[in-house]
Amino acid sequence: MKYDEFAFFNQQLAAMLRDGIPLEGALQRLCQEMRRGQLRDELQALEADLANGTPMTEALAARQLPELYKRMILVGVKSGDLPGALTMLADYFQRQSNVWTRLKGLMVYPLIVLIAAFGLSCFLSYLLIHFIWNSLSSIVDSASPIVSTGLWMSPVILGLVLAAFLIAILLSPARQKLRWRLPAFHEASLSRVASAMGLMLKNGVRLDDSLALIEQLEKGTDAEKEIVQWRQRLASGHGKFSEIAPTSRTFPSLFIWTVAQSGEDLALGFQRAADLYQGRAVYRTELLLYSALPCSILILSAMIVMQIQPVFSALMLFIGMMSGDGGGGGRE
Repeated sequence: MKYDEFAFFNQQLAAMLRDGIPLEGALQRLCQEMRRGQLRDELQALEADLANGTPMTEALAARQLPELYKRMILVGVKSGDLPGALTMLADYFQRQSNVWTRLKGLMVYPLIVLIAAFGLSCFLSYLLIHFIWNSLSSIVDSASPIVSTGLWMSPVILGLVLAAFLIAILLSPARQKLRWRLPAFHEASLSRVASAMGLMLKNGVRLDDSLALIEQLEKGTDAEKEIVQWRQRLASGHGKFSEIAPTSRTFPSLFIWTVAQSGEDLALGFQRAADLYQGRAVYRTELLLYSALPCSILILSAMIVMQIQPVFSALMLFIGMMSGDGGGGGRE
């Protein structure tokens, strides 16, 4: 789902509801202006269900929309302030779009470098083996297996690194685990959790129910295990957030301290934590992007040296053999 498009949709929907347009009519008008895709199909199906008299709870449950979104829509309907809930959801998804767009850019750059390096490495290996090494192999035949192996070592290593990178991006379980362990992605995940918690608590959702939804959203990650423990401590009677959520590698001390400093107003504390870690995620992303270019140059230079070195060694051996023959002929 494109978060920026979803945020814009909710902004427009909130504005139309404030102007007195019925929900079904507003959904119909907005869907007509959206591009074709899964999001439009889901929203059109939601509008059709509501127009046929299906209760909001059942209509939302049947749709492939974010769980947080469905929960907050029901909260907005129950409180009688659906436009307000939609506005806050629009702000939430816009913030997520801003952060994750940067992080996707951070993934794209090294992927392009790896693909280019792999292609260049294969080309160099082919060139060195078929046009240079074949001319030298008959003269320095004893080094032939070693040099041939060395020439293909760089493409093999780069191919393995590229395959691991693609697996980490394309496979959801691997992507979910790495999201909580890599710099910038970890901070963005903390901001996402804090922002969702702040949004729910601000709209009157109980702390335990909010944690239950976050546990569901982070299923299969390190954060899920922590949230389970938070709920257990909350159920056992712990009242302060610092007691409910001890410091861990997943949720560092700064995160816990920022939320706990708000006292009983946990919605404010989580919002502060969301702002803090969103800024840290943006900073780390820019820092990694600025360092990506010099690092890629160093990697490409090392790759070229690794591939040329075996041929250069064989060439020096050939020159040494020629010098030795020449010197011996002069003494005779």
